[in-house]
Amino acid sequence: MAPPMSASSFLEALKKEGLTVVEAGDWQDHNRNDKGDWGPVHGVMIHHTATSGSERTVDICRKGHANLPGPLCHGVITKDGKVHLVGYGRANHAGLGDDDVLRAVIAEKGLPGDNETNTDGNRHFYGFECENLGDGDDPWPDEQLEAIERAVAAVCRHHGWNERSVVGHLEWQPGKVDPRGFTMDSMRERVRDRLK
Repeated sequence: MAPPMSASSFLEALKKEGLTVVEAGDWQDHNRNDKGDWGPVHGVMIHHTATSGSERTVDICRKGHANLPGPLCHGVITKDGKVHLVGYGRANHAGLGDDDVLRAVIAEKGLPGDNETNTDGNRHFYGFECENLGDGDDPWPDEQLEAIERAVAAVCRHHGWNERSVVGHLEWQPGKVDPRGFTMDSMRERVRDRLK
């Protein structure tokens, strides 16, 4: 159980991990905190955006859309490996998911199958949206995969978490498929190796 790091600590952690960070507007104060608490935080969630075009993708993740107000994550990782910070605090990214998965993340154990939507994930997870169509064909450039690895490791390093604190949206909420195009086990291995 941990309080979220401050926005300035988040920015510093990402830069310290060697990432190129782009700050979008007033990202530090752009959140959905009026809808509920953010924290305690227990892990990091990875998504794909189902969009193409970096500028458009960042804009959607920052502003949201008619059915889901932004921010839709904390950082957008574009295909060029840049991390665009679009919000900080409670963000509309995780939605309701499985409390058994949350317990496994907290215990840093293997994840059970997700079969319920009874727990507010927006409260408990940092979220990174990653620019990709999510069709299984759109490529994941090496620089983007490395940026995902570095961004997730930065958060884990700050909190003293291991790779078991990293989940994909598809492991949290039944019916979700993101991220599609790489496996979460492979990403957790990368994060584990980076944290050593």
